[in-house]
Formats: sequence, structure tokens, C-alpha cells
Amino acid sequence: MKKIILTLIMIAPTVMVNAQTNQNSFLNEWKGPYGGVPAFTDYKLQDLKPALEFAIQEKLNEIAKIANNPKPATFTNTIVALEKAGKRYSQIYAVFGIYSSNMNSPEFEPIETEMTPKIYNLGNKIYQNAKLFARISKVYNAPSTKKLTKEQQRLVWLYYSNFVREGAKADAKAKARIAAINQELASLFTKFSQNQLADESNYYLELKTEADFEGLPDELKNAAIADAKDRKLNVMGCIANTRSSIEPFLTFSNRRDLRQKAFQIFTSRGDNDNANNNNATLVQILKLRAEKAKLLGFKTFADWSLSNTMAQKPQKTLDLMMSVWTPAVEKVHADVADMQKMVDAEGGNFKIAAWDYRYYSEKVRKAKYDLDQNDLKPYLQLEKLREGMFWVAGEIFHLGFRQVTNVPVFHPDVRVWEVFNKNTGKTVGLWYFDPYARKGKRSGAWMNATREQSRVNGDVITIVSNNCNYIKGNDSEPVLISWDDASTLFHEFGHALHGLNSNVTYPSLSGTNTPRDYVEFPSQVMERWLATPQVLNQFALHYKTGEPMPMSLVERNEKAATFNEAFSTVETIASALVDMKLHLLENPDINPKQFEKETLDALKMPKEIVMRHRIPQFGHIFSDDAYAAGYYGYLWADAISADATEAFTETKDGLYDKAVAKRLYDYVFSIGNTIDPAIAYKKFRGRDVNTDALMRARGFEVQKK
Repeated sequence: MKKIILTLIMIAPTVMVNAQTNQNSFLNEWKGPYGGVPAFTDYKLQDLKPALEFAIQEKLNEIAKIANNPKPATFTNTIVALEKAGKRYSQIYAVFGIYSSNMNSPEFEPIETEMTPKIYNLGNKIYQNAKLFARISKVYNAPSTKKLTKEQQRLVWLYYSNFVREGAKADAKAKARIAAINQELASLFTKFSQNQLADESNYYLELKTEADFEGLPDELKNAAIADAKDRKLNVMGCIANTRSSIEPFLTFSNRRDLRQKAFQIFTSRGDNDNANNNNATLVQILKLRAEKAKLLGFKTFADWSLSNTMAQKPQKTLDLMMSVWTPAVEKVHADVADMQKMVDAEGGNFKIAAWDYRYYSEKVRKAKYDLDQNDLKPYLQLEKLREGMFWVAGEIFHLGFRQVTNVPVFHPDVRVWEVFNKNTGKTVGLWYFDPYARKGKRSGAWMNATREQSRVNGDVITIVSNNCNYIKGNDSEPVLISWDDASTLFHEFGHALHGLNSNVTYPSLSGTNTPRDYVEFPSQVMERWLATPQVLNQFALHYKTGEPMPMSLVERNEKAATFNEAFSTVETIASALVDMKLHLLENPDINPKQFEKETLDALKMPKEIVMRHRIPQFGHIFSDDAYAAGYYGYLWADAISADATEAFTETKDGLYDKAVAKRLYDYVFSIGNTIDPAIAYKKFRGRDVNTDALMRARGFEVQKK
């Protein structure tokens, strides 16, 4: 977040900067190759707090200088100056984020708790600087602005609209309260995240006998044994309380009693009767958001949150979600009926429950398509799939990758590749890969931009990372992952490619800095390349024989492509609908458990499925504002990606059509936020999005209009 100060602060003398940097490596300019890189091997955690405090003040000094410039406001001395301000702060904040997500620890937590509100306060001071907003307004309203390039005009619009959206036009009393709310929210976001991480770290499922391993694939069994040893537990194995461990256990374990226990510890994160319970915290967050939205002139937080998105209005998102929800729920009921027949045939005296769904879904898949996920897994080696991603990036975007060892990393598991354009040889960025789960690393998978591509202050290449939580296993064996995990790998790489292909001037418009409900489009469309024969034949190689995946298995996988799509659709849209309904409340003084139940009951949520993220563990919407009232964006973006995929499949060369790939680069991956996404997509597709493609992609009947 960005914000500013109301009074001029004298710039710290250079000698002070030099004295600080000599003693604190966080304050040093990034040095070395590739325009400089973070010096992870030099950093000492105890230096992080004073470095952040220094950099925050330095940025405020730079902002004050811009705001108090006696010369008339121009694009160069105001907007461009803002783009250049706070370089040291941006670098330190990027490293702070890496510690938070990848290396969280008891030593880091108090630093995060203290510094997060100060970081948000920096934003308060920037957005509420009346002199600065006056200068931005003058540039925005100046007739000369129409003579700027389209990218420059977009940047001016972005600054002006962001300042207005954050309350720059509010009265003094409202501004003071908004600032206070932002401060409170910052502390609550940190508390929510730390509580969730604590429950993920402190709860686990013990496997005490050989019988407890029944049905588990070897790699999951070996990982459970290794995890128990790491935790120094006096048991045979341990299933960690993370999605990457729990979901495979629920899929393959023959022990229904243990599946139930695993399900309960995972779905109870943040909702246990302990100090990490998140219910009171999230209600405080909801109340503060609702109050802030009203101060900013909006009826609800959802209305405020969507004001800078493609959707614009909450009702448009609800309409899209419900159009998919109804056929998905109908398909779930049909799928559950098939599972129940299997339970009854086996003599099971129980009804399918939520902890049975994945297990019996796999059995139905096997019966219907002669396909077991374990049939695929021996061909899905993590490293071979990484090579496959690189190959796709070369085919579609002419990118090449060469591993480098002259760049410091923040953990021994992390590796780095230099990324270059194969046609010109020019380096376009660095890609860091952090694939394995470990203590102190948040669960899930994500992409991070440590530095944005830009040309405003020299030709600056991007630094991006992909971070996952695959189970490492034994050093002597390749890491095998599921088809779903492979899709996630390609998805997150799509975000990285969005950054690596960026070709813009200004960092605020660079890479993935697009509206929230558009940013998932490039990543979701990238998933489509995984299933192509070109990737499977070259990179889906058996880990023992080196043979490619047999065509019969490829064909069975294709036939089963939309199998269980209803399950993933329902669990995801349930979360998105609950998110939106929470943030449409004008007075969110709720009991979260009761609200969750009543909302899902009203939606006729199948009892055999739970939300992908239950409210007390919904980090997407309660660890910051990024996806609050915005989780619908995954479905919104998938509607776009399904339609974009058909732009390829309508051609004879399919997903490797060169002309369509060029348009995808020109109007999606390279332009960041320099063009309104709706306009850019229309240039790519030749028309607006047709959401029928989403229904076809998910195997649902296209609804008659």
C-alpha cells in the first residue's frame, strides 16, 4: 500500500545514510549481476526492523520533497517522481515479505507484528497528503495531459483514482478515522495470519502403526515418516496440517477414521479452542472494513472493493457465480450418488461424508475411466515438469532459461534461473524457484515479484519467484506430484511469465499490477498447456524407465479431464459467495460459524463438501485486503481464460498457434496495466468475453440465454 505526510520532513543527511548502511546490510543497495539482487547471505534478522524504519522515513522525505516542490506540477516532477521515490524502501519491503511468507519464525513474528502497522501508516501519510494530491489533481486535469502517451495517461489516471479511492477527498475527521482503521487492520491481518500459521504448524495427524499407512502411495508414506523424524515424534509417521499433505491423505488413505481426523484438523484451523482462534479477529476486520467503506462514500466494503475492478459491481459477480453454481451443484449430487452406490456395494454402512469425498471420487474415477491418480504420478516428476514449463515459455514467448549460481538465495532449497529472450539474447529477469514445504513457510502456492520490470530509471529487469509446498521426500528419489499439483505448478508459472514478459515503462503498471479480477487470467490460461501432447510426450516421463506417458493413459486422462470439476467448482464458489456476502453486510456483527452455516444452507450447499477456505482460515480475505470481496476473481478470470483458450483451439495448430500466441503476448502478458483490461482483451480476442466457454471447459451444460 502507498500513502503520505502532511508536513515537510527534512531529508536525512547523506552521512547518516552512510553510517546506517555500513552497519545494516538491509540498507545497502542491491549489488551484483542483473542490476543488483537481494543479499540474502548478508542479512541479519535483528537488522530488519531498524532498516525498515529508516527506509520508511527516507521515503516520506522523498514524498515530502515532491509535495512541496515550488514549481508547477507536471507529469515529470510529480508522477514520474513518485514512480522513482522509495527505491530503498521497496527493496527492504520485498525482503520483509519473503521472510513473512517463506521464513516465518518465532524471532520474525514480533518484528512483523510491530512493523506491519508502520508500513500501513506509510500508506496513510502518502494518500492523505493534501499538497501531494493537489499536485496529482493538477496533472490529472491539465489539458497537456491529453498530449501524453497512452501509457502515461493511464499512469496519471491510476494515481488520481487510487488517491480518491483511499480518501484523498475526505474531510479531516474522516481522514483521521480512515488512517486509524488502516492501522488497526494492519495489526489484525498480521494476527490472523500468525494464528493460521500456528494452527498449521502445531496440529498434525500421527500415524502410529503400519495399518495407519494403508492405501498411501510410497512418496506420501516416506514423507510422513520423514516429517515425524523432523518433529522428533515417537510415532511412525506424521501428516502435516497443510493442503499439500492433507488432500493426498484424504484421497488415498483406506482408514476412514483417520481421514475424518485429518479432515477435522485441517478444516478447524483458526477455529480451535485455543489462543489462535480467529473468529473474534475476523469480525473486527469486517466491522472496520464496513466502517471504512462508509467513510469513503460506499454502501458496503464490497462496493468499495470492486470499484477498481473489471466487474465494478457486486451483483455482476453474484450473477456469474450463481450461473455456474446451479449446474455444478446438480453435478455434485449425481457424483455423490455414484459414490454412494460404491459404498453400498462394498457393504459400507454409512453415507458419504466430507472426509470420504476425495477417496470415493478416486474410486469412481478408476471405475469410470480406468484412471487412478497414482497411474499418472510416476510420470509427473517435478523437475521434468519444470523443464516442460520452460519449454512452453520458449514456444509461446521465445523465453530461454539458464540456471545460475552467482545469486544469493534465502534458503538452500531455492534455485535461480536467468531468463532471456531467445531471439535477441536480452536478459528479461530472474526466476527463483522455492518448491518444498518446510516449517515457517505458509501453505499453498504463490508467485511473488521481488522487483518490477520498468524503464523509468534505467532498464530494470524483473525478479520473480514461484513458491510451492511439495513434499520433498528422499534425496535419492525424484519428487512425484499429482495432476492437480502439476496444474498448480503451471498456474503459478503463468503469474511468473506475466512478470517476465512485462515490457512497460512505469513500475506501477508493470507485470501483474492489474485489476484483481484480471490478474488470475494469465495464470489460469497457462494451465492449459500442461495437458498438450507436446508437453506430455517430452516431459511426462516415467521416473524409473524414462518412457513417456503411454497414449492410452493420455487418452484416459483427457476423457476424465472434467471429472470431479463439479467438486472443485462448488468448494471454490462456495468460498467466493461467502466472501462476497460477508462484505455486503452493512453491519457485520456476526457469529462467523452461524453465518457460514446459514449462508451455505440458503445456497443448498451439498453436505458432502465444505468451502475450500472456511471463514476462520480464509487467509485470502483476512490476511490483507488483496482478495477481500474478490475471491470471485478466480472464477471471473477463468471465464476469460476459457474463452482465450478457444482462441487457440479454433486454429489448426491449437495451443501452439504462433499468431494467437503473439496476440497473447502483445495484448495480455507484455502490457501490464497500461491498457484497460477489457479493451486489451477485446484486441486479443476480437470481441468481448463469451462466458459459454467456461461452461464447456468445466463440462457443464451451456445455459440457454
